[in-house]
Amino acid sequence: MLSKWLNMHPKLLILDEPTRGIDVRAKAEVHHMISDLAQEGLAIILISSDLPEVLAMSDRVLVMREGRQMGVFERTEATQERIMTAAMGQLPAVLEGQP
Repeated sequence: MLSKWLNMHPKLLILDEPTRGIDVRAKAEVHHMISDLAQEGLAIILISSDLPEVLAMSDRVLVMREGRQMGVFERTEATQERIMTAAMGQLPAVLEGQP
C-alpha cells in the first residue's frame, strides 16, 4: 500500500503506527525505508506510541496530550524522561516554580 502512495510523488507522508504488529525484520525494513525517504527530501510525520521508535526515527518530537501540544524537542534534547514528562502534562523541573 505504501508503494501505491509513493507512486503519487507526495511531498508529505503521514505514518500512523507504521510498525505496529509486524515482526522485527519487517520493522527494520520499514525504518530503513522511512529513513531513505526522509533523506530524499520527503517530509514525514511519524505518529507512534513506541517511544524507542520515536527517538530513533525523529529529527523533532512533538508531544501531545488530550489534543494539546505539550512540548517540542529537537533530536539532541529528546529523551524518554523529557517526552514522558511532557506526555504526563508535567512541567520540566527547570520550569517549575517560574511564573
